[in-house]
Amino acid sequence: MAHNKFPTSRLEAILSRVCLPLKNVHGGTTSELPIMARIAVTDGMAPAAVAVLEKAGHEVVLGYIEKSDLLSGALDGFDAIIVRSATKLTADVIEVSQGLSVIGRAGVGVDNIDLEAAGSAGIMVVNAPNASTQSVVELTIGHLLSSVRHIPKSDRSMRQNKWEKKAMKGTELSGKCLGLIGFGRIAQGVANVAKSLGMEIHTYDPYLPPKVAKAQGAYLHKKIDSLFKTCTHISIHCNLTEETHHLVNEKRMKMMPGKKGGIVCGNHIINCARGGIVDEGALLEALEVGTIASAALDVFEIEPVPDSAPLIQHENFHGTPHIGAATLEAQHRVGIDIAQEVITALKGQKPTTLVNSKFL
Repeated sequence: MAHNKFPTSRLEAILSRVCLPLKNVHGGTTSELPIMARIAVTDGMAPAAVAVLEKAGHEVVLGYIEKSDLLSGALDGFDAIIVRSATKLTADVIEVSQGLSVIGRAGVGVDNIDLEAAGSAGIMVVNAPNASTQSVVELTIGHLLSSVRHIPKSDRSMRQNKWEKKAMKGTELSGKCLGLIGFGRIAQGVANVAKSLGMEIHTYDPYLPPKVAKAQGAYLHKKIDSLFKTCTHISIHCNLTEETHHLVNEKRMKMMPGKKGGIVCGNHIINCARGGIVDEGALLEALEVGTIASAALDVFEIEPVPDSAPLIQHENFHGTPHIGAATLEAQHRVGIDIAQEVITALKGQKPTTLVNSKFL
């Protein structure tokens, strides 16, 4: 893959720079003791993961850092930083944080980190792509079921002392076409559960070998518009890039068929991937005119979502506050995984999840 093509000599130079022997607590230097690095953890971390870092001999400093403080040199004296989605490591922050050797993203997405700026500064960026897979799969399926059976709407109705049984008539997932935009680990996990519920699996992923889709029993569409014209249920599982920004827009939502096998099931949009892939203005309009029967988002263009945002007030919308990876199990795994990747990098060894190699 293209992101693995990098000048080996430059990476080796970066790794050897990281692996300089530092003073130990007794004075002097030794190459036998772990490197005593300072690591900032700004968005929280499981205690077990903190223990892994400390056992490796590193100092861990926990606490959120405001961007104004980051720009004022708050990371001076730190060798590494571990973030989730809240901390934004933009080019201007990285420019004043030249002492860093490693940035760890506790999770999958790295759109809150300027990978090119980090690479230009000789900073390795690593992530933990596998740890939250099961949790996001389960949340996606939860949103899918909630949408077609009107669970959030029914709950709101009952809290108003209403008994609107006829108004809450839903549809089954069995026999319907589920379109997955992107077909990585999470999408394949969703596909496995959806197949067990009797759904037909379709996907659009321009980087996916056809044999992978075939092995998973999914129909691979060559064009994304074909996916929208075929599927009544769309779930998003791709990264946010310039190419995927507003990929789900007014034009494509209007292409969705709204029925399958004579059953008018409506069209449904699920996004537990990244905010910005769905045009939220177009989605609201589609909900208002009925082009989209229901929408469920875990991620948004602006987070936290403003109280005044009309989308979250719509009766056929339900959302969650970016909780895809917010389970005890996922947070334990993601913390351990990213701790081990950062430790590997600080030892001067090539990490397995290096995501900005093409910029190094």
